[in-house]
Amino acid sequence: MDTTKAHEHSCSSTKGHNHDHETGHNHGKSPVILFFTGFAIFIVAFFLNEGSLLQDILFISAMLLSGYHIILEGIVDTISESKEQRKFVPNVHILMTLAAFGATIIGNYEEGALLIIIFAAAHFLEEYAEGRSKREITNLLKMNPTEARLIQADGSVKTVNVAALKIGDKLQVLNGDQIATDGIILSGRTSIDESSINGESIPREKTVGDEVFGSTINGTGTFTMEVTKDSKDTVFAKILQLVDQSQSNLSKTATKIQKLEPYYVTIVLIVVPIFIAIGPVLFNWSWNESFYRGMVFLISASPCALAASAVPATLSGISNLAKRGVLFKGGSYLANLATIKSVAFDKTGTLTKGKPSVTDFYFLADRAQLTEQTCIDLIVAMEKTANHPLANAILDKFKADRVLSLTVENEIGKGLVTKYQGDTYQIGKPEIFSLVNTQINAHNEQYAKEGKTVVYFAKNNEVIGLIAMMDVPNENAKTVIQYLKSQGIHTTMITGDAELTGQAVGRQIGIDEVVGNVLPENKAAIIKDQQARFGNVAMLGDGVNDAPALVTADIGVAMGDGTDIAIDVADAVLMQNDLTKFSYAHKVSKRLDRVVWQNIIFSMFIVVALITLNILGKMDITIGVIAHEGSTLLVIFNGLRLLIPSKE
Repeated sequence: MDTTKAHEHSCSSTKGHNHDHETGHNHGKSPVILFFTGFAIFIVAFFLNEGSLLQDILFISAMLLSGYHIILEGIVDTISESKEQRKFVPNVHILMTLAAFGATIIGNYEEGALLIIIFAAAHFLEEYAEGRSKREITNLLKMNPTEARLIQADGSVKTVNVAALKIGDKLQVLNGDQIATDGIILSGRTSIDESSINGESIPREKTVGDEVFGSTINGTGTFTMEVTKDSKDTVFAKILQLVDQSQSNLSKTATKIQKLEPYYVTIVLIVVPIFIAIGPVLFNWSWNESFYRGMVFLISASPCALAASAVPATLSGISNLAKRGVLFKGGSYLANLATIKSVAFDKTGTLTKGKPSVTDFYFLADRAQLTEQTCIDLIVAMEKTANHPLANAILDKFKADRVLSLTVENEIGKGLVTKYQGDTYQIGKPEIFSLVNTQINAHNEQYAKEGKTVVYFAKNNEVIGLIAMMDVPNENAKTVIQYLKSQGIHTTMITGDAELTGQAVGRQIGIDEVVGNVLPENKAAIIKDQQARFGNVAMLGDGVNDAPALVTADIGVAMGDGTDIAIDVADAVLMQNDLTKFSYAHKVSKRLDRVVWQNIIFSMFIVVALITLNILGKMDITIGVIAHEGSTLLVIFNGLRLLIPSKE
């Protein structure tokens, strides 16, 4: 991950080799100093007497100094790669090196030096441009916490290295501290800036029992916490793993260009001597002019712009998404997202909030000589003693006017039972009650058709009310489904719930297809069926049971609040559980596809135009160099447009 070790640029990065080897391809300060020294010598030589020996020597010196790393990579890398692969594997720099030396051989010292200087300058500009696209992601490394305040057995606090922490250790976190690792608050209250984890700029309020994450920044409060994860397993550590993968995994288009480059360069090296040989025969050129045109051909045919077509654009797209809490493990996954024809969603926690909410309630309070509020007061008092998700949903919905002190029993086959003012009150499933009037039954049937879970409230065994609950849709689900439909993408919900429940949620959000009663082991089979029916399929999920389907899908996307295994096997992660980020990622992927093809077509057009003008005798080395390197930079900066946010 050290940026000085993985230094890449458009004309050589496509080979993907590590520049930290013995040949000194670590492009630190030395090549830059040599470049500017050579450039200064070139300026001095330019004003000397034309054709003088001193001028020629200075031009050659300028070429060697400014092009030191270009020449080195051209010759040494070609030799080392050829030895390693046991076949001739030339790179683009060898073309530039040969063209410069060729110009020198025929006495065009100024053109040879100018070629290397402009090429080297473009080389450094390209490195800077690509560096910008990586910076947002790489900056995450600077946020990696290194120290923690460990509370020792005697109560004293000692500053230790984060790597030394163990699960169960207790830490002190002061105001403004960077939280060292993932854990749970034991005491204290605070607000925490979690933007490094989820991209959310508004601090989160935290208190006892709440989870906290390593690398996030504590606000004005202080608290103690217990370590719950090893440093290598924290959410932030997993983000860094994604970062590492995303910087090394290029798009498929980039990979194809990588594979084609050595063949392309080999063809150029074969064609150039033929071109020089037939020049005097076909075009009546002198041997000197034919050789000169051959050198211009070398420059014109160099695929630098083509090599730069995909990599900077892909890295820019990944960086753009990383800033918005969407992490892709590699450029190929982002590039492929534009090709999906179907998206399958897990229901619970992905399309829905993942916990039940009260949607409807109905009381026949008058029949029991009670007010509706009295019914609510009794229900709240009873449910406060329960410990299950449905109780939490009821307590979130209803607020008591009076706090009742009741003795509540949770009886098997009866539900919650209590006594109040001589009467027996009961909350339970509909099937345990026998005295149910037609109005209650009608409401129960209606809510059941809507896929809702119903509990009854009874007084002295007579049902006097019911509460309907369901896992309601994520507030962004409908918007995302509408977007996917507008793109002609099929949408499917996969759920282990009953078909009726799934259909109810599906109708609310407008999904195309619902598959219910699905066992975890069958989810991957459904993805394979979707692939056979539609083509490339993306899968969004958050649970352990989604992992096989995430792996099977062409693009697996995990929700950031999901399980570790889902995040581990997925190709991308939505850090905030915000579904709109998925549609945003699809928009970025489509932009990436357009930009890459714009770059490829433009770069090939420039190559053909320069070669044609060269054959017609309408171009010299100077024009060729400026046009060639200018097109490369235009391609680079076109790719960097992906750093600009898409319209959400």
